[in-house]
Amino acid sequence: MTARNQTILSLSRAFVMLTLGVGVSLGQTSAPASGDYQVHAIRNVMVQARDGVRLATDVYLPERAGKVDGRFPTIVERTPYNKDGNAPPLTSFFVPHGYAVVVQDVRGRYKSEGHWRPLRDDGPDGADLLKWIAAQPWSNGKVGTVGMSYGGATQHAIAIANAPALAAMVPVDAMSNAGRYGVRHNGAFELRWLNWILTLGIATGKTASPTGLAPGRNGAAASARAAVPKEAAPALIEMGDHIREYVRALPLRAGTTPLQFAPEYERWLVEAMSHGDNDAFWTDMGASVADHVDTYQDVPALHVTGWYDSWGSQVANLNYPLLAKAKKSPQRLLIGPWTHGGQGQTFSGIAEFGEAAAVDLNALRLRWFDRWLLGRQNGVEREAPVRIFVMGSGEPHKTAEGRLFVGGAWREEREWPLARTAYTPYYLHANGTLSTERPAGAKASTRYSFDPRSPVPTIGGNVSSEGDLMPRGAMDQRCYPEHWLCKDTLPLSARKDVLVFETPPLERDIEVTGRLVVKLWASSDGPDTDFTAKLIDVYPPSRDFPAGVDLNVGDSIVRARYGESIKAAKMLEPGRPVEFTIEMYPTSLVFRRGHRIRLDISSSNFPRFDVNPNTGEALNGNRGWRIAENTIYHDAAHPSHILLPVIPSASRASAR
Repeated sequence: MTARNQTILSLSRAFVMLTLGVGVSLGQTSAPASGDYQVHAIRNVMVQARDGVRLATDVYLPERAGKVDGRFPTIVERTPYNKDGNAPPLTSFFVPHGYAVVVQDVRGRYKSEGHWRPLRDDGPDGADLLKWIAAQPWSNGKVGTVGMSYGGATQHAIAIANAPALAAMVPVDAMSNAGRYGVRHNGAFELRWLNWILTLGIATGKTASPTGLAPGRNGAAASARAAVPKEAAPALIEMGDHIREYVRALPLRAGTTPLQFAPEYERWLVEAMSHGDNDAFWTDMGASVADHVDTYQDVPALHVTGWYDSWGSQVANLNYPLLAKAKKSPQRLLIGPWTHGGQGQTFSGIAEFGEAAAVDLNALRLRWFDRWLLGRQNGVEREAPVRIFVMGSGEPHKTAEGRLFVGGAWREEREWPLARTAYTPYYLHANGTLSTERPAGAKASTRYSFDPRSPVPTIGGNVSSEGDLMPRGAMDQRCYPEHWLCKDTLPLSARKDVLVFETPPLERDIEVTGRLVVKLWASSDGPDTDFTAKLIDVYPPSRDFPAGVDLNVGDSIVRARYGESIKAAKMLEPGRPVEFTIEMYPTSLVFRRGHRIRLDISSSNFPRFDVNPNTGEALNGNRGWRIAENTIYHDAAHPSHILLPVIPSASRASAR
């Protein structure tokens, strides 16, 4: 660099810092290892993106004696959930440890300019932010990214965009590959996104909280930002209190609800609900890791998710294995027994796993960033690449909080899926049994009627952003009076449109760890329908639970028109058997001796997924409905089964 350019750079940096109102000494090139920094905050810096749009950004710097002295690694979070509320947990922890923290509202949200297009602008916008950070005199040129859910997706978008200065990542429960799972799901639509949009990103209406339902956060700010005209803002807030009614009134048509006054949100939701093909609309959305592995930056990444998280399959089954194989930088995978964002909790739904289940996420992130942003030799790169929580090893009982104690323990592994897995098919039989014995009979099948006006209610599962639509996590598969879709208190297995296949009581413990794949031979009398699968751990009756417990482990769905390929729809030939692949989210669970392994087959799981009207009409465009006569085959020519990833007991013991 010439002397003239060095002078220009120094002047430019000095100008930036004068603009921010911060006194900086450039003499120190790295931050000392200390925890006694104070927080110096510079709020609402409008950082300009490449197209001129200005994005609201808060900067928090380590300060001593009123001065910001040195160059620091930077922790970045880009969020759609209002930077003003997201910043405090980061700044109070990381700044005292010698990190700068930068939090930015994504484009079109809260104080940032521009139009909101979910994730499509987050790659370039994030890359521009990192470039800006690297040019600041308080930056040591290395950036680590954090964020959960949508905030995890913005990290993936940054990596796909090849952002400068990106040195490490910790995506938690990260949204990605949304055309496969998470938004569209084997062709079906996950209705939690209807709740997300109608509450303007969980800002209005009722939202889930650890203690129940609470009023939406940031409602006034979000509705004011989105409303066109501005006078319609109160209508958008009020809309968030009627999600159940809107779910019942589907399909959603443009211009027919108050969502028309938030045109950016309506435009995306209508298209997302209408666009089933996993083409460029989804693959180039901005965070589809599986479709952009080649361009994804080679940086150390700690991938975190939970067995009951809404993005667990994408994290564990797609992102981690693909990146671990393709990249030289360390990739690590941590999977706990959690629901979305539940890393600090010991339970999921009604299932209690014990104190060991909770982790200190900030402590994990600090070790990761200390190694890759500050170069401290703390040994994280030598630790096992995979750490999983194996559920189910506890003695079942009712806890003081009224939960079912499931228990479990952490285990380190060398890869995912586990190399020692014994993939074992459990076959469906005509008498309702589930066994490793392959069916030998001819022309065995079970027919049931699927009425879209009376769908099977969702009771738990891999959901988030659900509001008051459904419970999340591990739940007893029985209806209960408080569930808005339950008309009785019967178990779901009592329904005529739920086919139950289960093993006899197990003679020994069986650990199932890995991917859960169902191969289902089925047909319908119409052009389109849905097929669902749910894996259940059936607890026997006990003193604490006289009726036993039917605890959900995983579930999934396939829209029949996408049974051959999620890239393009193909209608069914009525009555012709087709083999469908239904992959649930992964798990790690010990089915205990005396329990039963159960697989439920049906055609709806509402409102986790939208209900198929069985007419073959355009997605989100139906005007009618019909009762479908659906058939499940379980004979020698059509051996429907679930492929369970069984871990041999001897190898389980040696792995501990």
